[in-house]
Amino acid sequence: MTEQPQYRRRVGSVRPSHLMYTGGVGALVDLPNFAVLVRGIDDWNYDSFDWTDLKEPRLLRAVNGLLGDQNGSQVTQLRPAPWTDGTDSDPSGPAARVGVPVLPFPQWLRCTACNALGGLDSKIFKFENAKPRRPDHARFFHENCTAKRKGKRPLAVAARFVLTCSDGHLDDFPYTWFVHRGGECDKASHPRLEMLDHGGNQAANVKVRCVNCGKDRNIRDAMGQRGESTLPRCRGRHPHLATFAPQGCLQSPKPLVIGASNQWFAQTLSVLAVPPTSGSALQGKVEQLWGDLQAATSPEILNAFWGLQQFRPLHQWSQSEVWEAIEAQRSGAQDTPAAQPPSYPDLLTPEWEIFTSPQVPEPTEDFALHDVPVPPALSGVFSHVVQAERLREVRALIGFTRLDAPDPEDPTLVARAPLSRARVPSWVPASEVRGEGIFLRVEDSLVADWEQRVEASAALAAHRDAYVEFRRNRYSGRVQDADDPLRGWPGARYIALHTLSHLLIRAISLECGYSSASLSERIYAGHEDDRRTGILIYTAVPDAEGTLGGLVSLAEPEKFVRIVQRALRDAQRCSSDPLCADRMPRPPHEDFLHGAACHVCLFVSETTCERGNRFLDRRFVVPIDDPELVLLQNLK
Repeated sequence: MTEQPQYRRRVGSVRPSHLMYTGGVGALVDLPNFAVLVRGIDDWNYDSFDWTDLKEPRLLRAVNGLLGDQNGSQVTQLRPAPWTDGTDSDPSGPAARVGVPVLPFPQWLRCTACNALGGLDSKIFKFENAKPRRPDHARFFHENCTAKRKGKRPLAVAARFVLTCSDGHLDDFPYTWFVHRGGECDKASHPRLEMLDHGGNQAANVKVRCVNCGKDRNIRDAMGQRGESTLPRCRGRHPHLATFAPQGCLQSPKPLVIGASNQWFAQTLSVLAVPPTSGSALQGKVEQLWGDLQAATSPEILNAFWGLQQFRPLHQWSQSEVWEAIEAQRSGAQDTPAAQPPSYPDLLTPEWEIFTSPQVPEPTEDFALHDVPVPPALSGVFSHVVQAERLREVRALIGFTRLDAPDPEDPTLVARAPLSRARVPSWVPASEVRGEGIFLRVEDSLVADWEQRVEASAALAAHRDAYVEFRRNRYSGRVQDADDPLRGWPGARYIALHTLSHLLIRAISLECGYSSASLSERIYAGHEDDRRTGILIYTAVPDAEGTLGGLVSLAEPEKFVRIVQRALRDAQRCSSDPLCADRMPRPPHEDFLHGAACHVCLFVSETTCERGNRFLDRRFVVPIDDPELVLLQNLK
């Protein structure tokens, strides 16, 4: 389909952020008239236009920490999505041929007039995309439909079902095999099928019938436990790469409706482009040159290497400082046992160090901070208020999962599907957004005292128990009995900071000029003895530009006091009370992982929240229940 001109024409458009979180490589994208699958990065073409990769060394190191291998294969570039200007002025010109390649999927279609069901290889369906300025008119049609009226060619839409498995494979639903119960049609070698779809979201409303032999079967037979015995084994297919698993697949496939939200979950990494602190900059250089530096087993050997060309970037530090960094790198590698559970790279520590540094770094085009005095009315609550006048966030897509979302603490718990046919790709898709933000550091002593008060409370115990049950239910079959049941538990401090962040986002969005969906959060809560207590609220959508000052201006003392007071005042009541105020994360609510929180009082858009509106509870911030649970007891 890729050779003819009409197949090289646009069929739709998405934003770069859409390719990161909603419909990236391997995802089904539902267009007005049919569905498409985004192809692997091997098929993305960058030869016909000028482009530059996104430079962010810290993110590139993190990507290689998860995708690189011991043989030296590394990701070397973070590439933006292929795009060039000029499509609007000349929809048939060179710019119209630049874009992300897709293929129709599922490759079984149903005629909306006569219910004929067939694959694209059956040749009964044709494709048209004759209007360059109207990609939404691209469609498949049934050319020889017996039910067509007045010469109209009936629309053919994607058949509703696909098969997928927890290893990330995706395949067409085996309609012929299914309706004939694993056998063949007695009347024809290539039987004609029809799908009787009565609408609705229930599989029981869909029946497949063989026109030649008359056999029929309801799709409900493929669902649930019954489907495990009626469907064939997974073929290990990755249609976005046009490959099959060499050794096959041992997982049982599960049928999904093509619009199901669990058919694709992005696995991404994102960083803020912060200037390195002196320590992290040196350590970063040592990591970068570790292939050569690991041979320096003594200060004398380092001195012998010192004059080599590749070590010139280290000359801004003394040899003793470099030697200490080498020792730290070596001990870190040796102290990590092979049996230690894998985890995501630490991307927040350098940001925390910059935001809490007593000395504001020199402004750059990507990063500029300005300290603001903490208002006297909030002096016991916040120890730092920082205006981030310029921010740059870079995001990279490293893979995707199906059926289950990636675990936020363990990158290998859910099988990650690859972006390319290569074992380690040379580049990964990335995007960048520029914006502004407000960083808040909550008073350390305030949070420490609060943690001691709530540690033995029934409310926090309910949150912990719900998390254990949630993780067992969500990752059933993957989480072993010997695993730490609280692995990945964010802790009480995170719940309090996360709740406060949502309260402020909702109050800020009413005054800053951006909708709450245009804002994002980063919670700096640390783990165990790491006493971080920070919140960053920032603009993070490409169309907002985010540097107009509407957000950072709210950090000015008078405005900021008004915002905080409004947020806390609004949190004390909810139109869903008393149901909301009384809610605890206990049966049957484990899967919600929130307490006193709902769409009226605390929830924000999924693009704003870093944890999908989980780990929220108003009772830990404002007095709606036991006063001893409240973080901000004396603030009104």
